[in-house]
Amino acid sequence: MTLYRLDASIRVEGSHSRAIADIVEQEFRAAHPTAPVVRRHVGIEPVPATTWGTAALAGFTPEDQRSAEQFAALADAAREADQLIGADAALFAVPLYNFGVSQHFKAWVDLVVTDPRMGAGVEPATAGKPAVLVVVRGGSYAAGTPREGWDHATGWMTRILADVWKFDLQVVEEEFTLVGVNPALDQFKELAVELRARAEVTAREQGRTLAAAKAA
Repeated sequence: MTLYRLDASIRVEGSHSRAIADIVEQEFRAAHPTAPVVRRHVGIEPVPATTWGTAALAGFTPEDQRSAEQFAALADAAREADQLIGADAALFAVPLYNFGVSQHFKAWVDLVVTDPRMGAGVEPATAGKPAVLVVVRGGSYAAGTPREGWDHATGWMTRILADVWKFDLQVVEEEFTLVGVNPALDQFKELAVELRARAEVTAREQGRTLAAAKAA
């Protein structure tokens, strides 16, 4: 009964994505207090930028012609995939950075995809497992806002997790996390409080759902 948790924030203290994911995890652990949690902090312990390219090229190189670097990259990919595949449920906490996906999360996904068990076109080893994706955004990208459509991360992440890796995925979202940091957003203080409260309620609900799905 293992939970895999990945955090992509570059912050440890003051991270909204971590805080919301903590709520999901707390609800999961309330139901499974002895369940191990495998933690991967790609925001502070990132996959090296060159590892994916090396692993990808190694997949097209005959084994007896692979370099030491290629063998090492493939081993890294297998290790990352093993942790994810070995868990019964997964929790991903990923902030929106510069309107796109965190480079640390993207580098991790790219590396895992090089593992034969997790690549596009195969039945992934994670198919059917429950997962929660926590997404936080500094501003608002809702329909009708000036930046509607500027979130270029959430759609891609759900495509990877739900459609490529076939997790039974639920999403928890929070917006306006930069209220109180960026003075230009001061007018949205009350809305930010409301959105945070909603996100916390949803996180509790999805944490319980994650725990129940694991128990099923």
